[in-house]
Amino acid sequence: MHERYDDMYEAAVRYYVHDEKMESIARQLGLSRSSVSRLLSRARDEGLVRITLAEHAGSRSATARLLSRRFGIKVHIATVGDSVPLNTRFDRVAQMAAALFKDSVSDGQLIGVAWGVTLSAIVAHLDRRPLKDATIVQMNGGANPENSGAPYVGAILEGLANAFDARIVHFPVPAFFDYAETRAAMWRERSVRRVLELQHTLDIAIFGVGSISGKVPSHVYNAGYLDADDMAQLVREGAVGDVCTVLLREDGTYADISYNERATGLAPEELKRVPRRICVVADPARAAAVLGALRCGVVTDLVCDDVTAQAVAARL
Repeated sequence: MHERYDDMYEAAVRYYVHDEKMESIARQLGLSRSSVSRLLSRARDEGLVRITLAEHAGSRSATARLLSRRFGIKVHIATVGDSVPLNTRFDRVAQMAAALFKDSVSDGQLIGVAWGVTLSAIVAHLDRRPLKDATIVQMNGGANPENSGAPYVGAILEGLANAFDARIVHFPVPAFFDYAETRAAMWRERSVRRVLELQHTLDIAIFGVGSISGKVPSHVYNAGYLDADDMAQLVREGAVGDVCTVLLREDGTYADISYNERATGLAPEELKRVPRRICVVADPARAAAVLGALRCGVVTDLVCDDVTAQAVAARL
């Protein structure tokens, strides 16, 4: 096994550092070309080789600089233009976010994850990067009045756990309780307090921004979590979207939105304590909700496309 690792390391150095051809490496190591190819593939799978891309030119655009200066964040922009289909825009941003996220996590970290359409797309593009002693922590409850939400949320968490060889800490509560008193009682339970304590000591978090008016339907607004009366109430209270299922207004306020008394996601004042907070969005129609997230200070890194960034900047 040790000799096999030495071969893998030697092949990776020769191929990626010294730019040797596979045929040459095979001759030097006394292996077939296909064996060298498998060694290089294994080196990538096991995290020995990490392939990263230079920062996209869009991240140095005038719009990126404006948002960076205004909110004190790092902005990562995928340039896709306004003529591409929405699913292509979403896919390009998810690819960029997956690469950034993979390079941002480290051994031993507590990694907070808010489920949703955006995270599901990111997981689909996430290459393996095995970590030691890393833990994936669910940041918001997933059940709704119609179902447990477990298959949808579980697929996202398991995809991340498989990519990083991490353990999972589930948060087995609804996205929204029916009564604020129920949430207060549940928050006293030891099993729930254990998850809350982990949420309050996260090293990094990744999340999307839900929007009541988004073109890409936010899972929390179209999967039975809120009915028509709930949605009407949110509009009356000025909510434009959410982060971790905590409702926000465009001006960044959220504390007096009545549904937040029943929401189970990590609240903005708690989320802001996480050192690295990656927010991912790929829908210009979510600009108001993104601006709410930026104004309440929950973002350190914004990953989006150029048209969404311009839509956000236009509302400043």
